[in-house]
Amino acid sequence: MEAIENAAYVSVGRACGFAGLGISCVIFGLAFAPVLAAQTGGSLCLGVALILVFCAWRAPRRSYKCTELWLILAKDKRPPARIAQRVISAALREAYLWFAQQSAIIAMVLLATAVALRFLGVSPA
Repeated sequence: MEAIENAAYVSVGRACGFAGLGISCVIFGLAFAPVLAAQTGGSLCLGVALILVFCAWRAPRRSYKCTELWLILAKDKRPPARIAQRVISAALREAYLWFAQQSAIIAMVLLATAVALRFLGVSPA
């Protein structure tokens, strides 16, 4: 079971890492306007969180054979077909929700930074 949970976190974490890389590039690209950069980064992170919540909601309905998690698992670590759907869906749902929570926290920090910068008098653009 631990191998399945680890593979779920690797699978979702890899996707979130690429999303984070893209968001970071956008933020650094908008460095000339710090308020806009923080607002945009916060909005994008919030979008990622919403997508992850949607994926968590959809996880029980998605076939376990069509997941990256199933491909990551070694053949000897794969659960029997009769319980695989339930076990893999639960592991993916947990991983999606954990990463969604982290993304929402980052969004909250970025949006609070944008509000603080505006409060301190930094021009929006």
